[in-house]
Amino acid sequence: MRVRFKRSAVLIIALVMVLAALPSLPAHAQVKTGVVNSRAVVVYPNSIIFTIDLESQAQITDIRLNYRVERDSFVDVICEGVAGFTDDRLSARWVWDMSKTGNLPPGTVVEYWWKIAKENGGSLVTQVQQVVFTDHRYQWQEITQDNLSLFWYRGEKAFALELMQAAQAALSQLEADMDAHLVRPVNIYIYGSSAELQGAMLYVQEWAGGLAFTGYGVVAIGISPSNLDWGKQAMVHELAHIVTHQMTNNPYNSIPVWLNEGISMYAEGEMDEYSESYLRRAVLNGDLISVQSLASPFSANADTTYLSYAQSYSLVEYLIKEYGREKMAGLLDKFSQGADYDQAFLDTYGFDIDTLDDAWQAWVKERYDIYSLQTASLMPLYLGFVVCGLVTMAAVFIIQNKKQPV
Repeated sequence: MRVRFKRSAVLIIALVMVLAALPSLPAHAQVKTGVVNSRAVVVYPNSIIFTIDLESQAQITDIRLNYRVERDSFVDVICEGVAGFTDDRLSARWVWDMSKTGNLPPGTVVEYWWKIAKENGGSLVTQVQQVVFTDHRYQWQEITQDNLSLFWYRGEKAFALELMQAAQAALSQLEADMDAHLVRPVNIYIYGSSAELQGAMLYVQEWAGGLAFTGYGVVAIGISPSNLDWGKQAMVHELAHIVTHQMTNNPYNSIPVWLNEGISMYAEGEMDEYSESYLRRAVLNGDLISVQSLASPFSANADTTYLSYAQSYSLVEYLIKEYGREKMAGLLDKFSQGADYDQAFLDTYGFDIDTLDDAWQAWVKERYDIYSLQTASLMPLYLGFVVCGLVTMAAVFIIQNKKQPV
């Protein structure tokens, strides 16, 4: 028995030694998969092409691209696209076709990563990468001051500096008049003309000269060096939209259209004569649009739109001049908390939208109603009496002179 036990022990020890000498084998198919190359190519403004090349000892069954766009959002939005394989199933591609979604503004950062599934049930998630949706068709130059960066490619540096000065002056005025300021950085892209701006956007009206991508913190505008005066006003208008967005953005409610547009017009400076003529005529003819109606998107009718913008400016001017900076700052703060229109005004000014309409109309009529509509309609008759009187007096004077003895 003892001999047999010793033999068994020797055999077991020998077997263990043999097994130890053999190369280790995976208990399960731990087949390696690695990323050879992952990249994204921007074809501005039409698409971003994402591609990945792999090396793998296992069959790849599924590849998906996940991506996230850097912009203002109250939720973390992650999008996913199912990539198409090449024949060897070791490369894949997914194209973000912006003809279906509309293109991103220039300078937008996109984060992306890949999720790879293998036939053995294994998976791989790649590291996060970034691609910037850059309009590489132009050689951009850049100047930066505080929270504002300005990019341009046509014109000398003095051209860009003058635009930057106008932008900074507008920001200072908004700060002084309503405590409105930039919370996050903003990029302004100056295209060389309106046509070149429109060529940088897939879906834009043919008359568009400037665009504010408020959620992205981007202004894109077409300004040639020869049209600088118009360009400064248009740029400031769009920049003010971003300031207003950053001061009032919330997940519950938006501010009235007239307040949004009125702040942007106010940032430009004094109302131009053309806009003021619409407002004056509406006052004299009794055709003012109610403030409640101006809370919604403006009419497509050109004359009504011009009047809507003029009234929006006048409403903001009225609130600032009559009630001051603190009240306007308080109103924007109420909107940032998601208050509805009437509640925001009640909490800040103590009156609702209808009361605002009455008070503002009385104020603007006092400014422009130099003479009543009835007086204006009778003016030709009054002038006729005056002319007739003058003619009569002249005739009497002539007759009397003729009767004088020589």
